[in-house]
Formats: sequence, C-alpha cells, structure tokens
Amino acid sequence: MTYVLFDIGGTKSRVALSDDLKSFTHSDTFATASKPEKLVEKITDFVHAFIKNDDIEGVVGGIRGVLNEEKTGLEHDAILSSWIGFDLQGELRKNLKSGVILENDTALAGLGETCFGAGQGVDLVAYHSISTGVGGAKITNQSIDASSEGFEPGHQVLDIDRTILGDDITPTLENLVSGRAVEQRMGVKPYDIPQDDVVWDELAGYLAQGLRNTILYWSPEIIILGGSMMTGNPNIPIDVVRKETVAVLDNVVSSPFITLAKLGDEAGLYGAMALAQQHFQAT
Repeated sequence: MTYVLFDIGGTKSRVALSDDLKSFTHSDTFATASKPEKLVEKITDFVHAFIKNDDIEGVVGGIRGVLNEEKTGLEHDAILSSWIGFDLQGELRKNLKSGVILENDTALAGLGETCFGAGQGVDLVAYHSISTGVGGAKITNQSIDASSEGFEPGHQVLDIDRTILGDDITPTLENLVSGRAVEQRMGVKPYDIPQDDVVWDELAGYLAQGLRNTILYWSPEIIILGGSMMTGNPNIPIDVVRKETVAVLDNVVSSPFITLAKLGDEAGLYGAMALAQQHFQAT
C-alpha cells in the first residue's frame, strides 16, 4: 500500500509517494495554482500516473495559512486568498478515495525536522521558518502541539514604539525579518543584497528579539531555523542570531541550542510522512 504526501506553498507545491513511510518512491514539484481545483487535479494526475486508488493507504499534507477548525481547508491567508473556503480535504478524498489529513505547512515542516532532520532525538523543539513570511510551531515528543488556532509567531509585535517600521506598517516580527518585508523596505530582492551588508546583522538582531519570546513562552531544548532567509545565500547569519539571542535574554534564562534546518524544501513532505506514521500505523 502507498501513502500520498503533499506540501502546498504560496508559489510552489510538492507531492510524493511512499510505500514504507521512510523514503519517497516518486516525487514532483509544480507551481501552486491560483484555482485550488487545478492543483487538486495535478495531485490526482500525479498519483494516478503510478498507482490506482485501491493502492492508497492514506493521504497527508500541509498548506500555508490558517486552517479552519475542522482542518478541511483554509480560513485565512494573504497569499492563497482564492483558496479560502475551498474544501481541500473533501476534494482530495473524492478524487483519491482515501482518508485525508490536512495540517499547516510550517507545523509539518517542524515535525519533519524533528523526526528526520536537525531535531532528531530532542523532545522539546521550536521550529521557525523565515522566508517570504514567518511561521513556526512547537513540537513535543515528536508530535505537533495541540492548539486552538495554530501557531503564528510571525505576528508577534516587536517594534512597539515603531522606530523601525513607522506608523503605516504593523510592527510584527514578520514585517521586520521576512523576505517580503525586507524587499519592501529596501527596494531590492534579499538575494541581491551582499552578505557583507550590515542589514543581515540587523535582521539577526530583530530575529533574536522574537526568539527571546519563543524561549520564554515555549521553553524549548532546541530552536530550528529554516526558510530561505536562513538557509539561502545570502542569509541571516546563524552565529549572529545565537550571539544576539544570548544578549537579549540577559541571563533571565539560558539560550537553547539554535541551529539551521537540514531538510530544505522537502521538510514539509517529511513532516507529512511522520504524521502518516503516527496516524495510520498507530491505528
């Protein structure tokens, strides 16, 4: 029997098949369609190119944004606005004739890093993705923590006196350090900013303020930082993030180990694989 795994992002989506929930037998990447029906069709076509519906044991995947309470689709997202209200779970179930589990994409990436990547063997993990936006999740004992509304660390307010962003931008962590925010502030793509530009160290300082809250609220053993702003080239320097985090904690508590994600763009698929293990192999 085969498991279908997927990860739907703002610009790209990934889908994979796994027979043993340890590795992928087939995988593909394609642009995220503005019409959700089109992407469901692409996922369905990919699956049926290799297996029949009778061979599917389960379907697990993630999507960016805030899920509705039933976790059947999106309730809110600034980028995938045309997906809001679409019954993604129901449409996939109808096309693939199998149970479908839907989760936030960043939470799945965090689970993937915990079970297969930088957080292996650690019980209390905080994961943050610093990319086009900023997301995160808390993983405890290799499971995504329960929550009533999901995790949105990117929306924490940091620039309270608005000395950095001014009066017309919500002073959140995301609006300080995300790729989209940096481009809007500087008028250039982050990947076009030289690594030796002082802005990268400034971003590390802003991020450290957000990680201070993560440490004080979640008390993790390790913080894993993923996303293109951390693992790309150029990037927010991890050594400066570590140093600045220790400084802003000011001996209130010690800093946990802060490290970079290892799984790259496949973290969400690995997270889907881990969630499939927990759900389908435990029942």
